[in-house]
Amino acid sequence: MTNTFRDNAITRYLRETWAELKKVRWPTRQEAQNLTLVVLAVTIGMAAILGLLDAFYTWLFKGLIEGTTVNLVVAGVILLAGIVAIILGMRQ
Repeated sequence: MTNTFRDNAITRYLRETWAELKKVRWPTRQEAQNLTLVVLAVTIGMAAILGLLDAFYTWLFKGLIEGTTVNLVVAGVILLAGIVAIILGMRQ
């Protein structure tokens, strides 16, 4: 009779997982702190950029709805820049 404990798929999976975890190079405390700071800096930076874009587009669309000339010109420039970017992107 074969050993059913060794042939069990779950135990084989756990054994292989443990073997793979032994091969992992875990970061030192200093590396983990540095990587955490990088993640936080990127997250805060992206939040600021997205917040500014949100404020800009809120101002732009509010002006478009109200019919403000400055906002219409800015929207036209953005639309033109978008069309140029699409055309240049299709050429490559």
